[in-house]
Amino acid sequence: MSQPAPSFEQLRQYDPLALRQSIAAGQYQGHTSGLGQGRVQANIVILPGDWATEFLRYCTLNRQACPVLDVTEPGDPFFRNLGAAIDIRHEVPRYRVYRHGELSEGPLDIEHVWQDDLVAFALGCSFSFEQPLLEAGIYLRHIDLGRNIAMFRTNIDTRPTARLSGKMVVTMRPMKAAAAIQAIQITGRMPNVHGAPVHIGDPSLIGIHALDAPDYGDAVPVEADEIPVFWACGVTPQSVVQASRPPLCITHAPGCMLVTDLWNRDL
Repeated sequence: MSQPAPSFEQLRQYDPLALRQSIAAGQYQGHTSGLGQGRVQANIVILPGDWATEFLRYCTLNRQACPVLDVTEPGDPFFRNLGAAIDIRHEVPRYRVYRHGELSEGPLDIEHVWQDDLVAFALGCSFSFEQPLLEAGIYLRHIDLGRNIAMFRTNIDTRPTARLSGKMVVTMRPMKAAAAIQAIQITGRMPNVHGAPVHIGDPSLIGIHALDAPDYGDAVPVEADEIPVFWACGVTPQSVVQASRPPLCITHAPGCMLVTDLWNRDL
């Protein structure tokens, strides 16, 4: 008889290895905000080798949105610098597979689409700075509500390369003004996971017109005494892929990150 799937509260007690094993076994397919016991979470982008060098250049030009934590060798599905035996084909809760810029499927593993020329990139994720925000007493409503973070496409252009261009995607967290100032100070010290906010306040100034209708993730209410605070987001490459149309690109599903063995406090 198969074991019952663990609850989200049970998963919060798992260390990263146990969590990845549960994900690889198909026992959890949801968002990873609040999971991992203070470990670094990573966005994932996987591209054919003839696009990988250019994507690395794109990340260098757009470090706030795409901070690189690790890169695999071509055809090697294992990240060697992020933890024990991390096989990127199985250890993300849900993936997205794009072909020529179009979403073709959202599988639970990518064994069937893996190729011997693929290069995987792990990019820093804002979930990693949520723990220090919580420890500072800053309220994060999406965690309290058990929701995925709200993510929005903006009108902010990223710096292009020859074939890669597109708009920045941001995460939004509602905060009171004093908490927002504190959050700027905390996240500004963590450039490997997006650093300080890119915008605070009026969302229309960055092309967002409905905070209750995010492009990715779940809507999170903003109360009358709060302001929306926006950080660059590692879902930005998905926007870029849709615009630039490489023959194949695999990413994590928004909010469904790779949980590594690295500690947030070491970033």
